[in-house]
Amino acid sequence: MKFKIYRCNCRKVWSIQNRKSKVSADTLLINGKWDTELKPERRSNPKGFVTTIGHNHFIFNPAREILEQYDLVAKLVYDKTNVEFNVNNGEYLYFAEDGACYMLRKMIK
Repeated sequence: MKFKIYRCNCRKVWSIQNRKSKVSADTLLINGKWDTELKPERRSNPKGFVTTIGHNHFIFNPAREILEQYDLVAKLVYDKTNVEFNVNNGEYLYFAEDGACYMLRKMIK
């Protein structure tokens, strides 16, 4: 099942929803493949989402020990004016408490 992840700025949390349920988290780690999805045709409020298939990839509010297993690669940036992301897909994404998204690479031990 497809999940959409987006920032709820009014409550300062990340929302994760599919067509059956919705949950929120302060921080979130996608430990797997992700894509971006755009809805530019919405007249009043065009939107962009991060999507993933299946819930097995989510780690809600990950501990620092888990995050230390990854290297920071770059920031995922959404351009509201042009309704586009700087990267369309990838693997491993961290949604931080401050509202930023970071693309990660798993460290090899």
